This record gives sequence, C-alpha cells and structure tokens, in this order.
Amino acid sequence: MQSIIQTLSENVQVIYRKSIDADQTITRLQQSGKGKFSAVFTEDAGFETSSKFFKPYVEELAKEVLELESRSPESVKAALPVLVKKIEMLLTTLNQFQKNAR
Repeated sequence: MQSIIQTLSENVQVIYRKSIDADQTITRLQQSGKGKFSAVFTEDAGFETSSKFFKPYVEELAKEVLELESRSPESVKAALPVLVKKIEMLLTTLNQFQKNAR
C-alpha cells in the first residue's frame, strides 16, 4: 500500500510543477484581458475547491493523498478511484491548457 501512496505523491509533485507554470500563464492572460473564467473545473468535477487557478486543486489533491497514510488499507482502496480520477483530470487539463496557451 505504501508504494501506491508513494506513486500518488510523485504524480502530485508532477502536477504541482505543471500547475505553477499554468497559473503564471493564467495570470498573464487575465492581465491582458483574456482568460475570463471563474473556475478551472465545474462543480461536478469532484473537487471541493473552486478556483480560476490550478494550485488550489493541487493542494486539495495533495491533502487527500497525505491523509491516505493514516487510513486503513480498505479505506485506501475505496479512495483510490476518486483520487486517480482527480489526478487524471488535472494532468489532462494541464496538458491541454499548456498546448492551447502557446
């Protein structure tokens, strides 16, 4: 179970690095009058966070991954599908954003 949590943590680190670049791009776009949106993800995406930047979503994800270390193996297994979906959504959205922002 520890190796799964470690892999999730590594994914969060990759996402965090990408989110820093993406948030800087969002700031530049908004300063130039573009990027007029209120949230990166819709309310039904599974995040409690709502932000026009990626970092708050990454922080929520990182907190959830850290909490796995204190949970039972059964609880971790139950939480994995939701966490993996959030990781996939963030990576896909970040990659698409980087492609389109060029």
